[in-house]
Amino acid sequence: MKFSINRAAFIKELNNVSRAISSKTTIPILTGLKIVASDAGLLLTGSNADISIETLIRADDPDIGLTIDDPGSIVLTARFFSEIVKRLPEKDMTVEVKDGFQTEITSGSAAFNINGQDANNYPHLPEIDAADSVVLSGAVFKELISQTVIAVSNQESRPILTGIHFSLNENQFQAVATDSHRLSQRQIELPTPTDANFDVIIPGKSLTELSRMIGDDDADVKMQFSENQVLFLLGDTSFYSRLLEGNYPDTSRLIPKEASTTVEFEAPELLAAVERASLLSHESRNNVVKLTLTPADNQVTIFSNSPDVGNVEEELAPKELDGDDLEISFNPDYMKDALHSFGQATIRVAFTSALRPFTLVPTEDTSNFIQLITPVRTF
Repeated sequence: MKFSINRAAFIKELNNVSRAISSKTTIPILTGLKIVASDAGLLLTGSNADISIETLIRADDPDIGLTIDDPGSIVLTARFFSEIVKRLPEKDMTVEVKDGFQTEITSGSAAFNINGQDANNYPHLPEIDAADSVVLSGAVFKELISQTVIAVSNQESRPILTGIHFSLNENQFQAVATDSHRLSQRQIELPTPTDANFDVIIPGKSLTELSRMIGDDDADVKMQFSENQVLFLLGDTSFYSRLLEGNYPDTSRLIPKEASTTVEFEAPELLAAVERASLLSHESRNNVVKLTLTPADNQVTIFSNSPDVGNVEEELAPKELDGDDLEISFNPDYMKDALHSFGQATIRVAFTSALRPFTLVPTEDTSNFIQLITPVRTF
């Protein structure tokens, strides 16, 4: 195998594929990057058994400067190969595989020789039927991930909660995540009808990596499913992830249908106030911020204290405030994550009681995006 390519273009694709490669794997060959050179171009593959990423660098793309002198394949230790490529001196590089899988990497006056492995020993990627598929705008899908992945659990004691629950039913595409202390739910009505119906749980870590790969030029993301795998197609890149096995809890019953107190804020203003209050709450063992609402006086107060440092109290200016008096405490980090997900929107916060979960929704669309937070008992 022998090819030459523009180094900057190669590094861009190498970085994407490297997201799936880990040095902590029980299958030694998976610490490597698989490269296949053919008339179509270069096919790069990386995998850690949980996620696999494959991308095609097309031979006919004039910006890539790819020349295939000799088709073939090789697996190279990803960490060494990546560091070498990034430090080569010239804008172009050549990779040539010789006898015994010895691989020479040259650029200008620099020449590296490293050991490779037989690509035939690299595990095959799963085959996924395209029958069940759904297409979303790249920007919308990236936003959906960022809005829901914040509520994914980091505790392996309940593996099912480390994923986001995706379902599609009659054109309603829904994503839900919860760690049992908070919940995030986003619904999207698909612009074009589809016969696909699915109910799957995708690991949050996989979706975080996928989100980082969705660029501004990725117009659409196509999702395809098999029994235990999901495939995302982004242009010439394929991103595979395993699915989590089991039944996701019924989260619909957790969302309150009624409220006794509601308040509206500009999300950035409330976020700034919570950030100020959390400066002191983080110095306290319980990390709690208290909110006091008095609708009769149109008054909202945020309060936090640390026995070692001091306390902070701030009067907030709600856009609207209705219902009963309420005093409620919560984890400010959960509130900050939720508020960040709303961007510049005006939000409505709805409470039922001091010990029941409360919800945050954007006022312009109160049904398709909901954040829920469980309060903290302080007495």
